[in-house]
Parts: sequence; C-alpha cells; structure tokens
Amino acid sequence: MARKSAGGTPATATLTGAGVPFSLHEYEHDPRAESFGLEAADALGVDPDRVFKTLLASVDGRLAVAVVPVSGQLDLKALARALGGSRAVMADPADAERATGYVVGGISPIGQKRLHPTVVDDTALGHETVFVSGGRRGLDLELTPDDLVRVTEAVVAPVGRAAADRRAT
Repeated sequence: MARKSAGGTPATATLTGAGVPFSLHEYEHDPRAESFGLEAADALGVDPDRVFKTLLASVDGRLAVAVVPVSGQLDLKALARALGGSRAVMADPADAERATGYVVGGISPIGQKRLHPTVVDDTALGHETVFVSGGRRGLDLELTPDDLVRVTEAVVAPVGRAAADRRAT
C-alpha cells in the first residue's frame, strides 16, 4: 500500500522550489523486482499507463532523457527524431547514474545534476496526473503532465511504444 511521507530528494526539492504541487507516494521496494516501474504501479495500485519510467539515451553522442509509460518501451528512433538527431542508443547505466545523481531504478526526470534534453511521451497528456520516480527506489511523485513538462523543459512527442501500438486505434 502507498504511504505518503516527507521524503527529501533533489526531485522533491526542485518541485517545492518551483512551487509545483505534487503528491509523494512511498512503497516497499522489492530488490528482486524485475521491473521497477511495474513494481511501482502494482504497489501503488495505479494503471501502468499512468506510471512513467525515466530512461537515459545518447542521441548523436549527447545524453538525453526519455519519459515513457512503464507499460511500454522507448522507441529510440522516435527519440532521436524528437530531439532533431539521427541516432539514439541507450546510455550505459553507470553513465546515467553519474549524469543524473540518481541510482538506476530511482532515476527521476526531475532534479537531476544538470538539465538534459528531455522528451515526455505524448500519452502523458491524456492523464489528469502521472507518476514518476521521486529520486529513489520505492518513491514516486504524482503531478500533472503539464507540470512535469514545464519543470523538465521537455518536448512532448510520441516516443513510447507498446506491444499493440495504442496510437493506431
């Protein structure tokens, strides 16, 4: 069951400093979980389409952040296009941790060491609120998609894909 607590992370400090309203949801992280995002959705009792994972990729040699639903995958070609690049590959996990200041499984798109080009999947805009990592495993933030886009200075584009493409229907 989700608990609400004060939790202090760079993500919560950034949101507080920007005056962005958010809810903090804490849950017991299972270190054996295969998918951090699906674990969060299950633990919080939230539709996985509303829970977004933060992935780092290298787009033409420059780190970039993609925020996509945990129910799907990142489309690397779409990410490169969204940022005006030609090629994207997933970043090495150690590079992602160094660049963001967070550990894998707890990387938040908010409050990273420095602002990276960010793309939020367009499906986020279809929800009143979305959930993203709060900056550590077992902690998620709930906020409006508009606030997420604004605080991360993100581009919104179709960069996520599901087994059955939800945009085709």
